[in-house]
Amino acid sequence: MEIKDFIITEENAKNYVKEIALWIKHAVQKANCEGVVLGMSGGVDCSTVARLCQEAKVNVHLVLMPYGNDMENTKSLIDAKELIGKFEFNYHIFNIKPAVDNLKISEDLHPNSDTNNVTLSSANIRPRIRMTYLYQYAQCNNFLVIGTGNLSERTVGYFTKWGDGACDINPIGMLTKREVYVLAKYLQVPDSIINKKPSAGLWEGQTDEEELGITYEQIDEFILNGTSGDEQIDSLIKRKNKLAEHKLQAIPIFNLKS
Repeated sequence: MEIKDFIITEENAKNYVKEIALWIKHAVQKANCEGVVLGMSGGVDCSTVARLCQEAKVNVHLVLMPYGNDMENTKSLIDAKELIGKFEFNYHIFNIKPAVDNLKISEDLHPNSDTNNVTLSSANIRPRIRMTYLYQYAQCNNFLVIGTGNLSERTVGYFTKWGDGACDINPIGMLTKREVYVLAKYLQVPDSIINKKPSAGLWEGQTDEEELGITYEQIDEFILNGTSGDEQIDSLIKRKNKLAEHKLQAIPIFNLKS
């Protein structure tokens, strides 16, 4: 597990916003790119990263990628458009439902599979389609794909490999969920986004904490203090972290030594 050597608080948020924004600006310049593209779900992580990009004064384009009307059902579309309207972001909307539905494997190809694995594998098609679209858009416009996964999610492997975990740069990958909220408030992200339950949007009614069986507060306590205060939760976090190792490491490559 990664060790943090800094903590963002309300007192130092201004300084860290400047540092992160400068890091984003330099990353875009180093890559000789024209800006960044960001998948916008209406959640606090992507909204905070979007605002950090504005602070960096780089060209940033938001892409909303609903599966049918799921963003409308969860009010995510309203939340995203509130942020977009407040800060005048450029954006467009792309419905991923046709692409996702065409990629689902026929049930007769996995007759003996665990039901939970089948359900989750189907749900994971959505973030993988979204990232495919973001990379196509980025390549067409000479942009970088900017990531929005935080350290709390990465610690327990709560992201889709080659889906929302795929990006060119990630400015909040070493920030706990708690720290993201601190930056969100400083950057004046709308309260409607800050106050709602985090959701990856994998299916209707899905929430991160319910699916994980752990709260972000418990994960953050574990990261920052070495324990959540509950031995069973600590064991669960460690188990999830171990299972997620393959998501966080470089692809193993065989090397024939002479």
